[in-house]
Amino acid sequence: MNEEKFTRETVLSVRRWSENLFSFTLTRPAHFRFSAGQFARIGIEVDGEKIFRAYSVVSSPFAEELEFFSIVVPDGAFTSRLQHLKAGDSLLLEKIPYGFLTLARYQKPLPHDLWLLATGTGLAPFLSMLQDFAPWQQYQHIILAYSVRTRDELAYVKDIESIAQSFGEGGARFKFLPIITRADSPASDHVLDQYVLHQRLPILIENGLLEQQAGLALNPATSHVMLCGNPQMVDDTRNALKARGLSMNRRGEGNIAVENYW
Repeated sequence: MNEEKFTRETVLSVRRWSENLFSFTLTRPAHFRFSAGQFARIGIEVDGEKIFRAYSVVSSPFAEELEFFSIVVPDGAFTSRLQHLKAGDSLLLEKIPYGFLTLARYQKPLPHDLWLLATGTGLAPFLSMLQDFAPWQQYQHIILAYSVRTRDELAYVKDIESIAQSFGEGGARFKFLPIITRADSPASDHVLDQYVLHQRLPILIENGLLEQQAGLALNPATSHVMLCGNPQMVDDTRNALKARGLSMNRRGEGNIAVENYW
């Protein structure tokens, strides 16, 4: 890749959530502008070859640093090396952002209730959105459903609470629904104690438990629904939503917007 297309940025911090999940922050070049929900292409150099992968931005569009959330893929050419990051290391960053998982894509129906449904590191673009002013100004209700396999994979919980307090008027219009699909013991965290969701997202839509816990109905006339995570979740959840009468967002019209997170 031509060096004019990327910059070399410095790792500022690394936060490890579990054995296979970590996040990291980078210096942000002055020219790098993005919309909440977009992704960047980050690169490393291996044996003289530059390898790039897409990472949704976690941080606010107004933040001074760039934050990213990553899973470790065993024997992966990229993340098997990226997992050893430490402050002071250097990474490559393409100069332009990508992606269309942004609130600007919605024209009809008009904003009313926003559902952000994520698995694993698919949480990243939604954290960026929630740290922007736009969704809090536009939507009356915001639901964030975050599904992971085990409790130790549930990242950013305290950050989500803090965001709700800072942006969401103390959280009155915001519901966080953590989902643990392989829960092996009673939850002890005070956030988890409030919820009993342990099934996959499409099942929770089909049986109505997601709406019951949210205290809000999925409605073709009012709901904007964004999906980000593993492709199987995206496909199955999209089908469950379509069975409920919601439609894919095309040319600005429709309820469902998706991003396959690999």
